[in-house]
Amino acid sequence: MSRPVFIAIDTPDLEDAQRLAKTVQRHVGGIKLGLEFFLRNGRAGVMDIAQLGLPIFLDLKLHDIPNTVAKAIMALRPFEPAILTVHAAGGRAMMEDAKAAAPAGTKVVAVTVLTSLDDEDLRSIGVGGQPQAQVERLAALAREAGLDGIVCSGQEVGPVRKAWPTGFFVVPGIRPADTATADQKRVMTPRAALDAGASILVIGRPVTGAEDPVAALRAIEGSL
Repeated sequence: MSRPVFIAIDTPDLEDAQRLAKTVQRHVGGIKLGLEFFLRNGRAGVMDIAQLGLPIFLDLKLHDIPNTVAKAIMALRPFEPAILTVHAAGGRAMMEDAKAAAPAGTKVVAVTVLTSLDDEDLRSIGVGGQPQAQVERLAALAREAGLDGIVCSGQEVGPVRKAWPTGFFVVPGIRPADTATADQKRVMTPRAALDAGASILVIGRPVTGAEDPVAALRAIEGSL
């Protein structure tokens, strides 16, 4: 990726998404589109944004039985996202089928532990130990399944990259210094996340919620 920052456009409104994407397109490495956008606009909306020429990170976090996930990925064609997410908790067979169904040029990455979760949240769903231990377990499973990489917080990316030097590491929960964390719990600054081993940084509200998104991006670029 030519630039490490992907902007997360989390809006269901196509015109708003197009406007924001055009505003930042010269300052980012790609555009992340998630469930809010996809459920309103579908594949056609994604292709509209893709016409700007930036790589598209389609963050659908697919999680179902292997056959369903594979068919869902095939249903996206002929669109070929640069990056596509599935949940590592879906298991090895699901991840293997997801990678097999994806276009050759698409990086399939597994979501490990959401950045909105902490130790207490994991215990509440029956997962013991620290988030890092769970991320490492799921990263090993994703690697065995043949995926390209994982999604994890900046707090875990360093240890996981040591175990998986060739992996592709997507790091959300990025917050510039002195920025509100909102619903994110495991956060890191852009510079620290890159230094730890992030391949790309996913940044949303610190830019999209800024009065001047381009100025916010320039400040982040300056920190890098």
